[in-house]
Amino acid sequence: MRPTFSLNGREFMRHVPEKLQQIVEDVVSSLGYELVGIEYMMRDKSGLLRIYIDKEQGIVLDDCRAVSHQLSGVLDVEDPIAGNYDLEISSPGMDRLLFKASDFDRFAGQRVKIKLVSAIDGRKKFKGLLQGLQEEEVVIEQDGQEIRISLANIDQARLVPEF
Repeated sequence: MRPTFSLNGREFMRHVPEKLQQIVEDVVSSLGYELVGIEYMMRDKSGLLRIYIDKEQGIVLDDCRAVSHQLSGVLDVEDPIAGNYDLEISSPGMDRLLFKASDFDRFAGQRVKIKLVSAIDGRKKFKGLLQGLQEEEVVIEQDGQEIRISLANIDQARLVPEF
């Protein structure tokens, strides 16, 4: 599971060291959860490691605690991150970030908002109905028009909850 884009213009999951990626994936899956994504960023003098988990019934606080407890122990032993960092375990939420290329097919038919690294026709933000992924391009429908966006040009993509 390796996404092909970054989020928020910061170094995120695609820049997570392979060892860290594997440790997190192994721990999360061994506890029966889906690893939705990983964000790792440096802030001032410390880092933030945010892990998004999910399961069919949804995530509650006890799920986050269980993963945090198990993962922090393994990370302490394996020590894949130099320096200080905060560990945060979270559900993906209703406005979940899309981390993996496969997420764009998984959530086809739902509304998304996408921020770009480089503008397309002078725009860096798009909102529309997700059609899916075709040949490394995310396809959305916006105002009756099909828009194709290269995965490499996506800074952030998230679902837009409808109430």
